[in-house]
Amino acid sequence: MTTFHDLPLEERLTLARLGTSHYSRQLSLVDNADFGEATLLQGWTRSHIVAHVAYNAIALCNLMHWANTGEKTPMYASPQARNEEIAYGSTLNPDALRNLHEHSVARLDVDWRESSQEAWSHEVFTAQGRTVPASEILWMRSREVWIHAVDLDVVATFSNIPEVILRTLAGEITQKWASQGVGEGLVLLDEPSNTRYPATPGQEEVVISGSLAGIVRYAAGRGSEGVTSSTGEIPEPPRWL
Repeated sequence: MTTFHDLPLEERLTLARLGTSHYSRQLSLVDNADFGEATLLQGWTRSHIVAHVAYNAIALCNLMHWANTGEKTPMYASPQARNEEIAYGSTLNPDALRNLHEHSVARLDVDWRESSQEAWSHEVFTAQGRTVPASEILWMRSREVWIHAVDLDVVATFSNIPEVILRTLAGEITQKWASQGVGEGLVLLDEPSNTRYPATPGQEEVVISGSLAGIVRYAAGRGSEGVTSSTGEIPEPPRWL
């Protein structure tokens, strides 16, 4: 089945921009007084998420600069620096966070628009140390904005995420589990299409069934509402990112 990575570059750009607009709409629905409220991410307020998504855009600008110039510019100086940046950003007042969001979104879109066709194939390193073509940045950003739009806990749900992104997430998450040797026996089952997404093989299968949106929500660690388990007990999903 078609995944995000199979789409032409222009379609991937469109999905990333659409996700950004969707996320921005959710942010616009949050009152300034509610930036300190809890989200679907344990321990993070809305201020944490807004800061994280904005700084992520700036980090991806670093990779676009790398792809376009050949000058090595990592996403972050270090994992610690990334965490400190988010912690600092979460202390900014809501108007400052909104400005940071708008600035970072505009800057990243300019970088996308002005990048040469050749630059998209140049290799860069992700924060996890993976070597990828710069076109992978479009997936990294799409994943970020579509999921965190839900995490803001306003009105967006996983059902609002385009099917091709949900399919890509289901495959990516289970493959990541398998590469780490976790999620033994876990299988995600998209019931409407009867598509299976297995993780690490185990002696006993535990099939988590539901809609595509439901199984991805579960696998991404955002709750088990709307899914069932073949054993009657829904296990906690392994960490993904």
